[in-house]
Amino acid sequence: MTKAIQCFSNGGPEVMEYVDVQVGEPGAGEARVRHHAIGLNYIDVYFRTGLYPQQMPAGLGMEGAGVIEAVGPDVKHVKPGDRVAYACRPPGAYADVRVMPAGSLVKLPDSISFETAAAMMLQGLTVQYLFHRTFPLKGGETILFHAAAGGVGLIACQWARALGVTMIGTVGSDEKGQLAKAHGCTHVINYNKENFVERVKELTGGKGVPVVYDSIGKDTFLGSLDCLAPLGMMVSYGSASGPVPPFSLNELASRGSLFITRPTLFSYAAQRQDLEAMAADVFRMVESGKVKIEINQRYALKDVQQAHRDLESRKTTGSTILLP
Repeated sequence: MTKAIQCFSNGGPEVMEYVDVQVGEPGAGEARVRHHAIGLNYIDVYFRTGLYPQQMPAGLGMEGAGVIEAVGPDVKHVKPGDRVAYACRPPGAYADVRVMPAGSLVKLPDSISFETAAAMMLQGLTVQYLFHRTFPLKGGETILFHAAAGGVGLIACQWARALGVTMIGTVGSDEKGQLAKAHGCTHVINYNKENFVERVKELTGGKGVPVVYDSIGKDTFLGSLDCLAPLGMMVSYGSASGPVPPFSLNELASRGSLFITRPTLFSYAAQRQDLEAMAADVFRMVESGKVKIEINQRYALKDVQQAHRDLESRKTTGSTILLP
């Protein structure tokens, strides 16, 4: 027997239970991984609350790093003893050991620790596809990025600086603003003190930005549209404040023929060759020192309820990991 977090119903942090589980042998296309570190992400809250439905009882967690213990008979790209990391569906990373799809695993360079890998895979891969595929940045652009002091945000600050991009970031406190600036964010807006739409217009001479990356959702959606220049792109990739309510397409037309997309990492990384290329890009950025992963919170796996409370109350900055 080994330990894992299971949910038997949707709800608050209290529905997560630390239980004994039996982990079997991997079947075709599978691998058994012993975790050394596990990532905590806001998508885990969506699954816990039922915003993203799954059949109960269910595991949680999309990201981890560890060592392969066994592989299915047809698995060739990884083998027992390999150091690996992943960010993938189905949920189930909140566990000491799990059997999972082997196609989602990438080999971890020796230069990157398990803790760093668990803290960066989902968030780093997210920044990679946002900046290089959803709205490819060439350098020289001015962008708006919400939640600039969060896990994805701090990676984005550094990546934008490396690309020569002027990043305007929103934050919820002056302390978070200082953190974002220290990581390369050019301008920070404390949305509890300033109107972010007015400030973006000031910073851009009234022109607006060509792209907004928005993981907040309901609370910032229309304001984000107002920050865009004509023909701009709204990238709505998360719903931390709740899902975006229904809206008329005229909201896009009236602001200058805007574009909008609701991307997910799992669509961009669905093909093995894409996943490997994306992961290699993230590893290069970290190994080069251009992106440093900030692990600002560590919790024992058994203390996951408190970790979720802190995440939802916006007490956390940077990345958070769980330790089996």
